[in-house]
Amino acid sequence: MFREFVASSWDHALELLYEDSWNEEIERFRSNFAFRGLSDSGYDLKTSLQRVGGIYEKLEGSILRNFRKYARIDFADQFYSDWKWLVLGQHHGLPTRLLDWTYSPFAALHFCTEDLSHYDRDGVVWCVDYCKTHRYIPNELKEQQEYAGSLIFTVGMLERAANNLKKFDELTSSPYAIFFEPPSLDERIVNQYAILSVLSDPTLTFDKWLETHPDLCKRIIIPASIKWEVRDKLDQANLTERVFFPGLDGLASWLKRFYSPK
Repeated sequence: MFREFVASSWDHALELLYEDSWNEEIERFRSNFAFRGLSDSGYDLKTSLQRVGGIYEKLEGSILRNFRKYARIDFADQFYSDWKWLVLGQHHGLPTRLLDWTYSPFAALHFCTEDLSHYDRDGVVWCVDYCKTHRYIPNELKEQQEYAGSLIFTVGMLERAANNLKKFDELTSSPYAIFFEPPSLDERIVNQYAILSVLSDPTLTFDKWLETHPDLCKRIIIPASIKWEVRDKLDQANLTERVFFPGLDGLASWLKRFYSPK
């Protein structure tokens, strides 16, 4: 099973999150982990597409096709690849097989503690080593990494290896996962230091895939007993909805939470 650690305080949580961040090769503290914070440690890593239910895997193409058809954007953009449409859809709440992650442990802690209705339960931050994850990708994708000299994928790299989901799924028979950086569509993506994951099998949840590769990840449990400490210190550091969701909606969400009674 997964390595799991329980944080006893704010300081301990940071110690656990930044553990293994030393990179001997470049002699810098630069972590290879992608982080995902959840308000309930019992939540799985299902995608929004999987949460649709039913025969969602057969509806993926129809959902994406209709989003592309009805999206009111410049006509030239209609020729986006599947990857660009997926990112755009994910950003606006469309059910997709993508999963949101962040390079920032602090952003992950924010999403772990933003929901006040879940302060009676433990939260969790999933930490996945994307460099080790990419050891299992097919050769077509490895070639793009070598050509670009990049540890992480971009949309352009994915387009060159497999410009649609069908081809991506068929690169190899064994399910694999990749992490890639979305284009900076707006400040929200930039401020959240966003990174996305995608599996070649839309029916497989990320945690189930990780069960076959438990060395790739760890889970940091944020007990309910320290959530207020973590939340208050994030607020003081200006790591709030106001920053992660720039605009009036984020501002309103921050103020609603900030002035709610304990």
